[in-house]
Amino acid sequence: MSTTPRVITAEEDSFVQRTKNFVGAAFFLLVQKSPKLLALHHNEKAWALFRVALGFFGAALVLLPLALWSGYFTALFGLALFVLSILLPPAELESGTDRKARELGAQTVISGGEYRPVHQVARSVQLFVSPSHTWAMDRSLEPLVVIATAEIQSLRVEPSKHDWVLHVWWGEHKAEFVYRGIFAERFARLAEESLRHANVAAKPTTMSRSARA
Repeated sequence: MSTTPRVITAEEDSFVQRTKNFVGAAFFLLVQKSPKLLALHHNEKAWALFRVALGFFGAALVLLPLALWSGYFTALFGLALFVLSILLPPAELESGTDRKARELGAQTVISGGEYRPVHQVARSVQLFVSPSHTWAMDRSLEPLVVIATAEIQSLRVEPSKHDWVLHVWWGEHKAEFVYRGIFAERFARLAEESLRHANVAAKPTTMSRSARA
């Protein structure tokens, strides 16, 4: 099952937008670990009902404690739930990304941060990962680099000033993906984990082909 992360931009113009980005990114990290929540997020009616229920529950926690026993802490928690129900991203139905992943046979779609092709400006990309190949796609779903997943020799995540960089080596090639923002390290390590898992999954296939040859 593939998931499409929300990419955190480097700078946003307003506090509201920054808050929405923070909630969206935190929600994505939670979805990565919860398949049931992911299924709910892909069901438009169920997701809308969940957000409404969360909002009503939060409002109840704000009003009832104040009316009955002055529970200010509970009221603040309820207010946080109510605001969260507003800031949660809308349900995500099948998108162009989902269709592209199915077309390529990609098992995972993860943020690739920014990738800079030779003699070009850096562009935000998503990594479409399969055991055979990994494609770094820009916003228009055009591949900027194609990595032979089974040939990956080394993966490394390391900090670079205020950013985090994922280094990928395969054959005689190397690619660097730069992650920015408050979840930069987490996104970089998720991408590394996805690539490493796909690389390991490709090994038995490669070995069996060599044995038959």
